[in-house]
Amino acid sequence: MGKAKNPRRVAENEAMAKTRMLRTSPQKLNLVAAMIRGKKVDRALADLTFSKKRIAEDVKKCLQSAIANAENNHNLDVDELIVAEAYVGKNLTLKRGQPRARGRFGKIMKPFSELTIKVRQVEEQA
Repeated sequence: MGKAKNPRRVAENEAMAKTRMLRTSPQKLNLVAAMIRGKKVDRALADLTFSKKRIAEDVKKCLQSAIANAENNHNLDVDELIVAEAYVGKNLTLKRGQPRARGRFGKIMKPFSELTIKVRQVEEQA
């Protein structure tokens, strides 16, 4: 008598990957996430590969992880995957400072973000 299996967090035709502690602001990360939403995964990977944004490399890693999860854990066909959702959340913020003129203190915020990518298998229409 073991514990009952946990229900899946995503649908049967979906797979998910999450990356935490990405060293960029959520606003900047959301620009890159918006670039791949709703696209086929091969097109999204190509867009991320040639993007000039620094964080695009980390987003690409997360997308590749979601694709690998779909293929290995959920037996989904990689050629029929699209990026169903890509959303961004806040994480912690390091508070740093720099002395300024006349005894003041300049606040420097170093935000972290997290990214969740869901890929979904859709059958192509003929």
